[in-house]
Amino acid sequence: LFKLSEIPAPHAIKAQLDEYVIGQEQAKKVIAVAVYNHYKRVFSKTSPDAGKYGTDIDIEKSNILMIGPTGSGKTYLVKTLAKLLDVPLAIADATSLTEAGYIGDDIESVLTKLLAAASGDVQKAEMGIVFIDEIDKIAKKKSTNTRDVSGESVQQELLKLLEGADVEVPVGTGQKNAMTPMEMINTDNILFICGGAFDGIEKKIAQRLNTHVVGYTASQKTAVIDKNNMMQYIAPQDLKSFGLIPEIIGRLPVLTYLNPLDRNALRAILTEPKNSIIKQYIKLFEMDGIKLTFEDSVFEYIVDKAVEYKLGARGLRSIVETIMMDVMFEIPSESKKEYKVTLDYAKQQLEKANMARLQIA
Repeated sequence: LFKLSEIPAPHAIKAQLDEYVIGQEQAKKVIAVAVYNHYKRVFSKTSPDAGKYGTDIDIEKSNILMIGPTGSGKTYLVKTLAKLLDVPLAIADATSLTEAGYIGDDIESVLTKLLAAASGDVQKAEMGIVFIDEIDKIAKKKSTNTRDVSGESVQQELLKLLEGADVEVPVGTGQKNAMTPMEMINTDNILFICGGAFDGIEKKIAQRLNTHVVGYTASQKTAVIDKNNMMQYIAPQDLKSFGLIPEIIGRLPVLTYLNPLDRNALRAILTEPKNSIIKQYIKLFEMDGIKLTFEDSVFEYIVDKAVEYKLGARGLRSIVETIMMDVMFEIPSESKKEYKVTLDYAKQQLEKANMARLQIA
């Protein structure tokens, strides 16, 4: 139970996200508004003061679907949100979910994680946020010969959670059985955020855009389309053709996309956020009493390689890890107080790692 004045405003939520997450302005704005409205919705149902705002209108739940390429920051955005807000948040992976009765997690395991995040407090859990990652992996399978136990059937079971229902949840485990204690959780006030890379959906978007562009205006309209970022034109019918069932799409009304990260964004991610990769390494060395510095050209080289590998922000971490591995191994045993990473050293380390991989292959 909380007061309306205690709900953080959308601009305040976004300002806090800005400190940790570079770029993705539209996605941050959408999430900030959705979370703000979620709190107001919970307030309108649970607070004794809600009556003065009227009880004749029910506020619908605005679950979110976030789409973006790998390494664009979907999971990181939600994890950062969890840190900033004092609300139980559970991050679940759709890939492990299967139809009831098969080996894997039942759909209720998503709520088991939320209950654990709320320290077993059901009332607190019922006001929480659930992030279901890899939602694209439960798309309908094209093959009709095998039973689809982790595809369409999981989507159908998700419907009751997204819409709002009383669900029996096993406490402390993802599996139901006679020995497991159960808790009843109402999902009506739980905000669901789903995320996925939807790899290959660009082709579906391109096909749809081409079908609408026919005749004399075709050349004019196609010239306007940004072919490097087709994700910005995503529409619910693209999700349907990808393999999500219409009922799921209808229960995820807020659709937002994350842009692929360009050079400038990758360069900023490397050094600017509060929790940036470079700041993490500087802290690791500080704990050994060593001052770590980098030549500016090293950052440009790391970004060049990340763009080449096309792994987004996730690629930055693996490149820096490869460059720093030998230093981290040797430095603690030496008596140095300072260490500077040069461009020549960075190139040498990455080339050495690539040569080793080639020999293994």
